[in-house]
Amino acid sequence: MRTVVQRVASASVSVDGKTISSIDLGLLILLGVGPTDTEDIAQQLAKKIAAMRIFPDADGKMNLSVREVGGAAIVVSQFTLYADTRKGNRPSFIGAAAPDLASPLCARFVEYLTAEEVPTQTGEFGAHMLVSLVNDGPVTIILDL
Repeated sequence: MRTVVQRVASASVSVDGKTISSIDLGLLILLGVGPTDTEDIAQQLAKKIAAMRIFPDADGKMNLSVREVGGAAIVVSQFTLYADTRKGNRPSFIGAAAPDLASPLCARFVEYLTAEEVPTQTGEFGAHMLVSLVNDGPVTIILDL
């Protein structure tokens, strides 16, 4: 799995002009699923992200997790994280998992993140989404498991 984790002051996801997810302080997680990814990987990734200390403490040091600051998360499935741009100008996405594998693994990741006591909302798998965010810091972390 490949993720882009952004610390946000706020974030939202809209589909067809309707807001389907919205949070204040927390994380916007763009989630890509590869063809060899498993539920174990999804669980490990959820645990890592829930415990990642990227929020400031009283001294301004990145020392607190999303749980510790009472934040939430939005998870947006994004197959384009597996883009291969080595040849030509048009990205290839053959490195991304097929929807029949990716969709349930995204759902499991959300379940695991929720089980880690991170209130979690989602985008809509396979939909054209408009994602808005106010990146706080900015803090953006790329994770591959």
